[in-house]
Amino acid sequence: MPKNSPPSAVIYGCAGLTLSDEEKRFFAAADPLGFILFSRNVDNPQQVRRLVDELRATVGRRAPVLIDQEGGRVQRLKPPHWRKRPPMVVFGRLAARDLPLARRAAGLNARLMAADLAELGIDVDCAPLLDVPVPGAHDIIGDRAFGHDPMLVADLGRAVMDGLLDGGVMPVIKHVPGHGRALVDSHLDLPVVNTDAATLAGQDFMPFRCLRDAPWAMTAHVVYKAYDEKPATTSRRVIEEVIRGVIGCEALLLSDDLSMKALKGDFGDRTVASLDAGCDVVLHCNGAMDEMRAIDAAMRPLDEAAEERLARADAMLRSRPLEDGAQERLDGWLSGGAEA
Repeated sequence: MPKNSPPSAVIYGCAGLTLSDEEKRFFAAADPLGFILFSRNVDNPQQVRRLVDELRATVGRRAPVLIDQEGGRVQRLKPPHWRKRPPMVVFGRLAARDLPLARRAAGLNARLMAADLAELGIDVDCAPLLDVPVPGAHDIIGDRAFGHDPMLVADLGRAVMDGLLDGGVMPVIKHVPGHGRALVDSHLDLPVVNTDAATLAGQDFMPFRCLRDAPWAMTAHVVYKAYDEKPATTSRRVIEEVIRGVIGCEALLLSDDLSMKALKGDFGDRTVASLDAGCDVVLHCNGAMDEMRAIDAAMRPLDEAAEERLARADAMLRSRPLEDGAQERLDGWLSGGAEA
């Protein structure tokens, strides 16, 4: 593929701590937009930096490298090399007694996570999660959410988004238009939400609408019966009418992982369905070569609209030096032992 052509509209994972020769050849030929790391790809800081460099070398440019570093249960960089970060519900609980302090703490925690990532060359974090869980929903969201109040979720989500940007790391809001009502885990099955459109707009969609200016966003593999029988990722109606319409999302739109069991069909079909529905980029996480080859066979380059959204997102990034004593101040706030 000529170097002046757009990259392919896909982000791939890899299998291990280093790239195999087969992976290097595949990525060089496929020219994906970027890559994503998981716990299987992480051992120590030096190894992660080498892997990030290896991945970028395959495509000959500074491709985005993503990771899920939310804190709590979803944290790919773990002790002893990286600090354990709290789940987002901690900031929601802090907000119950001091909302301004919770906002500052959530933003500072995000900026500290960004510092960890930037030091490794990782420049995109799949956070903040803006889902609003409801009683009886599956615990796949659970304490990953800030709370049950959509406006609180939006408020603290904005703080996290800004904190990541302040640290030079691209945030990805997820899972648009909302995973909080899912009764099953979309990694394992297809959630179906029967709630009416007015309720969804007033609750589930609200945090995403408040952060509609986010640079990147990730779809939910969830069916919203008020709109379509297809999951949002593959539903043109949901993407056009809800995500781009009701919510007004301006972000580069990334599918959730194509290998999740919520989606059906072969990987070529999943790829075409997601891109045809309006996803700008598809995501494939598990590093399975046969699945990646099937996706590549159905792949297309970033289109003009996606390139414009990517350029807009890149323009939002800014870099500022981390303040001295930031971690100590955050620890004090979360323990209740320091003044705001």
